[in-house]
This record gives sequence, structure tokens and C-alpha cells, in this order.
Amino acid sequence: MHPVIILVAQRLALGLLLLLAASVLIFVGTQILPGDVAQSILGQSATPQSLANLRAELGLNEPALVRYFNWLGGILQGDLGKALTNGQDIATAMSKRLGNTLFLATCAAVIAVPLAILLGLIAVRYQGRWPDRVISTVTLATVSVPEFLLGYILVYFLSVQLRWFPSLATVYEGMTLGEKLYAVSMPVLVLVLVVLGHMMRMTRAAILNVMQSAYVETAELKGLRKFTIIARHAFPNAVAPVVNVVMLNLAYLVVGVVVVEVVFVYPGMGQYLVDHVSKRDVPVVQACGLVFAAVYIGLNLVADVVSILSNPRLRHPK
Repeated sequence: MHPVIILVAQRLALGLLLLLAASVLIFVGTQILPGDVAQSILGQSATPQSLANLRAELGLNEPALVRYFNWLGGILQGDLGKALTNGQDIATAMSKRLGNTLFLATCAAVIAVPLAILLGLIAVRYQGRWPDRVISTVTLATVSVPEFLLGYILVYFLSVQLRWFPSLATVYEGMTLGEKLYAVSMPVLVLVLVVLGHMMRMTRAAILNVMQSAYVETAELKGLRKFTIIARHAFPNAVAPVVNVVMLNLAYLVVGVVVVEVVFVYPGMGQYLVDHVSKRDVPVVQACGLVFAAVYIGLNLVADVVSILSNPRLRHPK
């Protein structure tokens, strides 16, 4: 069997193992939370008999191991369970929310990824000069500011003072693409500023590392333009670390948008999770955690596979 196929199969097996471990941690984490789920659903005025009946109905009287395998078996069959608060099917309710989150993440990625690569190339081209210093300083500042604080600052200036963008990201069915893009402009801007610095700095570092190679010196001796050398010779050989950091930030755009969605009241997975955490709706919290873990592990697997395919030393480890 070809070595690349073996390496990809190993990564896929490792990803499934990690997802299984994540499911265990998610289930254990939700079970050891203090308080009583039945009590939180029925309220303080519930009678002991009604609490006992609800615990039996929810299966809380069964051993934890049995409940875990019942939950895992349902997931393997595509059944994420029902929400305790309203009885809705979690998979159905989550599909719309996941679509909104993916739309938000896609919009941010379409802007952030090419912009980060372009800024990284410019920073390398003018290394040590004022463009490099300005780009590095601004991106470092945006990375250092927490998402919620950055969001409130942008809302104050762009929404309250200048009235350029809406302060709340309200989307619903029937909106045109242009209306949706305008509605999500503020959370997209926050996400772009948050992930831009990390990707740009990693791109800059990876290209600078490749610029020390002998073939780059040969290209310089041939009289090629500096930006041509960076874009055509250095950057293609720095793709592997750049892809890794891009995929990590794409995973953040899907998994780490909880704070941004709450700030802008965006109807995505993050807002859905926070709403049901406050209601102690354990099945919804478990399902959201598992979906977030699957997305994060899946994007990291894609990064590993792309790194293997783009680097001959990884394709032929011997």
C-alpha cells in the first residue's frame, strides 16, 4: 500500500479515537456538574414524587456507563436526542443554527485568509521597515484584545457613532444574500480582526524561515524581484505551516464564535449553546459540544493531510 494512504488512514483513525475521547469528556463533564437536572426543570416547588418520576423518565436512575452508551448509540444512528426545555428534536433545531454559524465563519474566512497571506507577504517584502512594523503592531493589538471588548468598541464607533453597520446581527429566512451580509458585517469584522493577526504572523515567520534557503539566494543572484522570489519560490515551500495555522483559525471561527454570537445576539450555535447552558439542558449541551469537537478535529485532520501531501519529507518519512 502507498505510504501516503497509510499515513492518511492513520490520521483518520487517530481523529476517530480523539472524537471518541472527546465524547467521553463531554459526557463526564456534563454529569459531574452540581445540581439536579430534574429539579432545575420542575422548579423548587416540585414534589419528591414528581422529581422521582422525571428522573426515571430521563433515565437518570440508570448507571452512568449505561447512559453514556445509550447516548453514543443514538448519535451513531443520527439521533441527538430531544431538548429538555421544549421537547424539540435537537438535530432539527441545531441544523439551522449550524448553518448560520457556518455562514458567519465562511464570510470571515473569505476575507481573513487571503488578507492574512497578502499582509504576510508584504511584511516579508519590507522586513524591518515601516510597513512591516505597522502590520505587525496592528495585528498584534487586535489579537491581544478580547473578542467581547473588541466587539463592544466596534459597536460604539461603527454602529452608535457613525451608524454604518447594525449593532445586532439579526438574520432570518427570506433575507437576500446582500441583506444577510449587511446584517453579519459587525461579527464578521470582529472575527476577521481576531484571527487575522495570528495567520499573518505565522505566514511571515514561515516565509522568513524559507528565505534562508540556498535556492532563494540563487534566485536573488539571478536578479529576480524580491516580491517575485517571495511569492513564487518561498511561499509555496512554506505552505505546510501556513495551512496548519489557517485550519486552526478556521476551526476557531466555527468553534470559538460563542462570545461573538452572544455579543451580537446572532442565532448561531454559540448562542444556542449559551441559551441552553443557562437552562441546564444537558442533552443540548452535549450535542453542541460533540459537534464543536467534530468540527475542530475534522479541520485539524484536513490540515494534517494537506501538510503530508505538500511536503515530500512527510510523504516519504523513511
